[in-house]
Amino acid sequence: MSDNYRSREERRRAMNDNKPEGKSQGKPKKKKKGGLFRKIVAAVLLIGIIGLIAGVGTFFAMISDAPKVDDSVLKNSFSSKVYANDGKTVVKEIGAQKRTYVQYDEIPQVVKNAFIATEDVRFYKHHGVDFYRIGGALMANFKNGFGAEGGSTITQQVVKNSFLSPKKTVKRKVQEMWLAYQLERKYSKQQILEMYLNKIYFASGEVYGIERAAEKFYGVKSVKDLTLDEAAMLAGLPKAPTTYNPVTNPENATKRRNTVLNLMAKNGFITQAEADKAKQVDVQAHLAKQTESTSKYDVFIDQVIEEVKKKTDADPFSAGLEIYTTLDTNAQDYVDDVMNNKVVNFPNDKFQAGLVVVDNETGGIQAIGGGRNRVSGGLNFATNMRRQPGSTIKPILDYGPAIENLKWSTGQPIKDEEYHYSNGTPIRNFGRNYKGWVSAREALGRSLNIPALKAFQATGADKAKEFATGLGLKLDEEDGEAYSESYSIGGFRTGVTPLQMAGAYSAFANEGMYNAPHTVTKVKFPDGTEIDLTPKPKRAMQDYTAFMMTDMMKSVVNESYGTARAVRTPGLEIAGKTGTSNFSADEKKRYNIPDAGEKDVWFNGFTPNYTISVWTGYETAKDGYILSPNETGMAKNIFKHVITHISEGKPKGSFKQPDSVVERSVEKPTGKDLKRPSGSTPSSLITKEYFVRGTAPTKVSQTFVKKEKEEKKEEKKEDKKEKKDNKDVKPKITASYSGGAISVNWSASNAASDTTFTVTMSSPNGSEQLASGAGAGGKTISNPAPGATYSFTVTTNTGESASSSVKVPDSSDQATEDDSTKPEDDGTTDDNQNEDNSNTDQNNGSDQGDDSSTQPDDNQNSNNGSNNSNNSGNNSGNTDNNNNDSGNANDGNSGNNSNNGGTTTPPADNGGSDSGSQTPQTPATPSTPATPATPQQEPTTEN
Repeated sequence: MSDNYRSREERRRAMNDNKPEGKSQGKPKKKKKGGLFRKIVAAVLLIGIIGLIAGVGTFFAMISDAPKVDDSVLKNSFSSKVYANDGKTVVKEIGAQKRTYVQYDEIPQVVKNAFIATEDVRFYKHHGVDFYRIGGALMANFKNGFGAEGGSTITQQVVKNSFLSPKKTVKRKVQEMWLAYQLERKYSKQQILEMYLNKIYFASGEVYGIERAAEKFYGVKSVKDLTLDEAAMLAGLPKAPTTYNPVTNPENATKRRNTVLNLMAKNGFITQAEADKAKQVDVQAHLAKQTESTSKYDVFIDQVIEEVKKKTDADPFSAGLEIYTTLDTNAQDYVDDVMNNKVVNFPNDKFQAGLVVVDNETGGIQAIGGGRNRVSGGLNFATNMRRQPGSTIKPILDYGPAIENLKWSTGQPIKDEEYHYSNGTPIRNFGRNYKGWVSAREALGRSLNIPALKAFQATGADKAKEFATGLGLKLDEEDGEAYSESYSIGGFRTGVTPLQMAGAYSAFANEGMYNAPHTVTKVKFPDGTEIDLTPKPKRAMQDYTAFMMTDMMKSVVNESYGTARAVRTPGLEIAGKTGTSNFSADEKKRYNIPDAGEKDVWFNGFTPNYTISVWTGYETAKDGYILSPNETGMAKNIFKHVITHISEGKPKGSFKQPDSVVERSVEKPTGKDLKRPSGSTPSSLITKEYFVRGTAPTKVSQTFVKKEKEEKKEEKKEDKKEKKDNKDVKPKITASYSGGAISVNWSASNAASDTTFTVTMSSPNGSEQLASGAGAGGKTISNPAPGATYSFTVTTNTGESASSSVKVPDSSDQATEDDSTKPEDDGTTDDNQNEDNSNTDQNNGSDQGDDSSTQPDDNQNSNNGSNNSNNSGNNSGNTDNNNNDSGNANDGNSGNNSNNGGTTTPPADNGGSDSGSQTPQTPATPSTPATPATPQQEPTTEN
């Protein structure tokens, strides 16, 4: 056995050794084909079965409480109630009263085709739900974003508007599909299309149903009379009734109508030639004149209806809703009075205005002024009219972004100078002048364009766009163009509405929190379902930006340079911005509009509680232009009246400074950097500005410190010069006795016009001041004490002085000779002293005395104090007479002696005329100042 075994083992080995290399030495096991695949398929099938069971179960669970298809609901409508902001007052009930039902056979084929091509091209092929369309809608939404395309069929739309709430949930969508299937089982396609065309909403003013729409827009008696272009226009309206309204938005309406015509041609309902021909028709060519006037609160309720439809997809005219709004009936009634010419005086019937009142804290619209002389469904100048905002855009695109991103202060220096856009196009201010360095506050207050553009450029278009978008202004998306630098001063193609501007400005008053302006707070459906439609607040800017921009806009109202001083209202803190826009050169030429004619005038303003945006102007250029003061001031006038009324009896509030902001005193801008004032800065050049905390300037200005040093240096220089000049002033004084009186005269060489003199006298009776004042002069001392010495000193305001004295002779010596003295030697030279007894007058360089050989007798009576200066030297027997160069006429009296026994009679104080009678001798008293001599004056006599 062992041998056999061994030989067999060896035999096996030998056989294995002889096998070619690389081949398997043993026979491989065969695997069962498809084993793994079958397992995968089985798993998928199992999961599918489980999923199907779960899905079916979920489906039936979802539809278990679905409403039943009710004929009365399908063909009848239930009115909706609209409540004011108190939640109790029903301001209007809207619904079926304006319905005109039309049968399927009465609807022309062109109308049916237009709606089917637009809303549900496979209407006759599906059974209520079009899965092909759902798939296409999913792909479109995946590519273009959610909501890019809807998948609902006409049947589903009938179900949704009749039975279901507008909540966008999976359950509601499942119920919608289930009920659509049920509806198709119960009604024919013709009946379903008839229901749809009679229930659909077309326009404000409760216009719904195809028959009513045909009458409203085209004035036809029957829907049968509609043409192809008209049918296409009506078929395009339900998607967005306000946006595509041909009365108020012809441009958008034309695009929408042409889209419908293209769809009709694409799907074989008309030829391309027919479509092209219909496109050539002006969208407004066949419109009927809108004559139906609006009723109370219609303007506000039009906005309510639009919001409900947009946010819920429900039809307010047939869904039986309870709609709760933000309407303040008191405010709305007053705004209506304004629009009806009961508050302000509009210049003419064509002049228009639009305004919106918004609650700052909630964004709730309190009142809407849609325009003057409006008709139902007409243009709403507050919510639909888009115009260039002018300078009211500056806080939003220029200064707001600069504070937000660059942390500019309210005093940010900006140079207002000759300037241009980046492409080289010049930009000018309204006044065609420049202010130099100004603060951002002043630039906004004066509405300067050049600083606004510089602010826009400093921040950049992207940041400006981001800031505006946060305030609800998606300008480039709506205009179809990128932000350009002209946007900085309101140069848009299509513009904005007062509704948008009121919402944007309210965020400044609300500490930077933006609430989208809205009219509806919630909607309650017949089944009890409630939907909260109040927008959620979001932060649009930092609190420092909101506060600082608000304070800058307060300067627009409060400062002397502000453009909105007219809106000042006692007791109200108001901020805001004015704005105007101009006509194009083509419009001016076509309608003969003067250069000063304006197209739009705005005022957007707010208090801590309310924001109001007011637009004024004309609907078209051919209707008129704004020129008169009444027209240009109308927007501000309307604002002031409305804000005053709605603020009555309510807390006024105030704008609170946040902790992120500090106030500092700075010097008014003179360059690119702000600096703190120094002790030398004039108070008129110091102002207070707000800064983001941590950015206030710390450097102290040296501008006026340097100026003060320079001024002091100059003053010292002037003082030195003045002192030098004063040293050259040499005062002179002479004193002489003659005829019983002392004559004193003073003057100064090199005296300036402002040189003043002070003269004092020292006598036995003490010291006293004789005179003080400008210019040279003289005095006469009557009745001096015999034998006494009288000293006189003259001092100038420059500190220089001179003295003179005279001794009065005893009584025994007076009859023969008068004493005269020379000035005391005080270091000055008396130019009047004549050693040779000559009578040369040093004052005017001409001979004033008549020094003849024959002298008048001592007893000769002189004239009564009226003698001229020539008599000053005519003293009888006076051999040592001093000349008087003062030119004082009183000098002539010094030699007038009476004839009464040789006794001296003192001259009278009135000028020295002799009395002619003897009087007792009295102590010397100073007389009135001598009168300057008049050359060649004839002597006179006083009786």
